[in-house]
Amino acid sequence: MRMVNSGLAAAALAVIPVSAGFAQSPADFYRGKTVEIVIGYSVGGGYDSYARLIARHMGKHIPGNPQVVPKNMSGAAGMRLANWLYSAAPRDGTIIGATSRAMAFEPLLGNKSAQYDASRIMFIGSANDEVSVCMAWHSAGVTTFADVQTRELVVGAGGVADDTYQFPAILNNMYGAKFKMVTGYAGGTEINIAMERTEVHGRCGFPWSTVKATYQHWIKEKKFNLLMQFSLGKHPDLPNVPLVMDLAKTPEEKQILTLIFGRQVMGRPYAAPPDVPKDRAAALRKAFMATMADKDFIAEVEKARFELTPVPGEKLETMVMDIYRSTPPAVAAKAAMMVK
Repeated sequence: MRMVNSGLAAAALAVIPVSAGFAQSPADFYRGKTVEIVIGYSVGGGYDSYARLIARHMGKHIPGNPQVVPKNMSGAAGMRLANWLYSAAPRDGTIIGATSRAMAFEPLLGNKSAQYDASRIMFIGSANDEVSVCMAWHSAGVTTFADVQTRELVVGAGGVADDTYQFPAILNNMYGAKFKMVTGYAGGTEINIAMERTEVHGRCGFPWSTVKATYQHWIKEKKFNLLMQFSLGKHPDLPNVPLVMDLAKTPEEKQILTLIFGRQVMGRPYAAPPDVPKDRAAALRKAFMATMADKDFIAEVEKARFELTPVPGEKLETMVMDIYRSTPPAVAAKAAMMVK
């Protein structure tokens, strides 16, 4: 009997190192590793600028202090990154996607290119909620939204899943605007260059935080006219610019606009692939919010004139699930038609 007990004890001891390996702490896992923040847009735009700033500071708040490196994966208005993040990215906690704020809602809108289940994406957080604007270049001859209801305005856009396409599309389809969207721009920077060259005459879906941070000279030189602001509420800077939500005339219209423009609360979300180990996912969320409170990070934010209104990953996740649960299928179907 003693021999049997000894054998069992030896077998149990043999298992311990293997089990301990599976219980590796986040600090042990991340030590000496590189975490990539993969940005779904081109270099120089708002998504890119925020992500690179976060990458400079987040590593010291992740257990084990890994190196954090930004890289770009632009294409299809962030859809290329979203699909890769869901289906092909490593699921060990070494990849963070700087994703489109529209990403979570594209499956609900019936976008066949969205090959992912939004409920399985692990949201880490966002550095800001967002109010975007629709602007016409100063030489376009359009100064108000009423103007664009009577004459065409050519605006630059990314892909059909991007704010720069969907926001003017919904104004066309629901409120009689005459925006003509020119697609194919890799990111906001390219659209802005096209505006300066008057290849296009406006941009709808332009984050106001980016305008303030990067295009102060446009503001000072009165290079544009603001036609509309897009969010669930007005930006404090823009009390006299019409809010898209105020266009709603019926409860159904309000539901459609809430589905489309509720994404603005997500700002510029950061997300990890499905099935990241729970302790590492929790560590990334905690590190993100610690970065948002980091004095050196805040100093850089202020120097760059970025807006900082952090949103925890848990809140992003709850918001996405609430919209999925509360949106009737008929409303989602109609909203999908309105953004085409």
